[in-house]
Amino acid sequence: MTSKTIELPDSSSPDFYRALAAKDARFDGVFFAGITTTGIYCRPICRVKTPRASSCVFFGSQAAAEAAGFRPCLRCRPELAPYDLQQNLAHAIWQKIAAGEMNEHGVEQLALTVGLSSRQLRRVILQEFGVSPIELAQTQRLLFAKKLLQETNLGMTELAFAAGFGSVRRFNALFEARYKMTPASIRRSHSQAESGISLRLAYRPPYAWDALLNYLRGRAMSALEHVDSTNASYQRSIQLEGKSGWIRIQNAPDKHQLVLHVAPTLSTVLMPLLARIRQQFDVEANPVLIANHLQTDPLLAAQLQRTPGLRVPGSFAPFELAIRAILGQQVSVAGATTVAGRLVQRFGEPVQTPWPEVSHHFPSPDRLAALDIETIASIGIPKTRAATIQSFAAFSAAGGLEQTPGISLEQVIKRLVALPGIGDWTAQYIAMRALRFPNAFPSGDLGLQKAATDLHETRCSARTLEQRSLAWSPWRSYAALLLWESLAAKE
Repeated sequence: MTSKTIELPDSSSPDFYRALAAKDARFDGVFFAGITTTGIYCRPICRVKTPRASSCVFFGSQAAAEAAGFRPCLRCRPELAPYDLQQNLAHAIWQKIAAGEMNEHGVEQLALTVGLSSRQLRRVILQEFGVSPIELAQTQRLLFAKKLLQETNLGMTELAFAAGFGSVRRFNALFEARYKMTPASIRRSHSQAESGISLRLAYRPPYAWDALLNYLRGRAMSALEHVDSTNASYQRSIQLEGKSGWIRIQNAPDKHQLVLHVAPTLSTVLMPLLARIRQQFDVEANPVLIANHLQTDPLLAAQLQRTPGLRVPGSFAPFELAIRAILGQQVSVAGATTVAGRLVQRFGEPVQTPWPEVSHHFPSPDRLAALDIETIASIGIPKTRAATIQSFAAFSAAGGLEQTPGISLEQVIKRLVALPGIGDWTAQYIAMRALRFPNAFPSGDLGLQKAATDLHETRCSARTLEQRSLAWSPWRSYAALLLWESLAAKE
């Protein structure tokens, strides 16, 4: 099968060779360079001596590079690259594949999940990536296994299954056939100073880590999650695919990486776990691209300079964030955080973690849907809000928060506001943080309206702010975070 290469630049496209020569981090994960003289493919930030332009072939994905016969560089490690965040159907499907969607199911099941025929699915993936869905999934498994080989001490059997292979024999055969080396030949030994698994996630700098932690600190739900100010880390309990454990995440700014520490009990769900962490901490954002668009508005430009690399904090589980948003209706952030902590401790399942501040899992949708309204209201909320939580939990338990790739923001908002007790503010907030729509914008938020209003002027209306925000598309969610951050600067 012919691989899909990126043509060398014309007047309307980026100069990929120049970006490679400059080690430009803005293009990390956007393209990969195959070096014909060595048979290796690299990230644009690889520190090796830049080859001649005539020796370079450019690809839009690791899978396309490997389909063309190139092997991943052992120095820059293409498996570490942040994803190319594009808002289209093909990349939405690819996100599912990268999260392990095809590890136990084939193309037919994936097609059913995304609402396409298998033929349509193959065509969409082939047109975008130049390979079939099976080839794309196989490349992701191999690269993930390579990541585990170089970052963990997992046994070979545990590692193979964690990467989505059905057997060690199958893993060894594919690895050797594709990379012309044995898995053991690139194995690295790591110290076991503390129990758990440490993994790294690269991001495109800058990354406003302190601002993100500060945002999460004020909204952290007691017993579920905790921001450790001393170590500048975030930690929480985890339930995923029947497994229970915990995570801690810190920033390594000198390497442009987040360091994730994972409980050993979660080793079999590492692929979907990392996919969720990427979403929660907005790893795929291209801050320079976003800033270049938003800084044309003076209202946002000053805050962009104060907090370069500001991310939109997501959530590990959309249901958790949605319930937190409902609890935040018409109350202060502190008030919503307090009752959210009560909900976790009252109805969540206890769990053992290394930190006393993290002691429970968030209650499941089934659990909250089964509670009566009076019981939910006993945490200190009105019965009408308790009823909204109960009905939303039933909606989520029935799969209401599961997103079909390609669904529009407008369709999601329409679906959410049709639910009892869910208004536009709540729907936009859920879409922005839980469902990761970069153009969601809760214009009805009083804080945003205040931030967008000059001193001594009457606070602007939701309609006025909505109109102004249209110029910030398609990055309105980032504009919202900038406006919220700017409130502190005004005080």
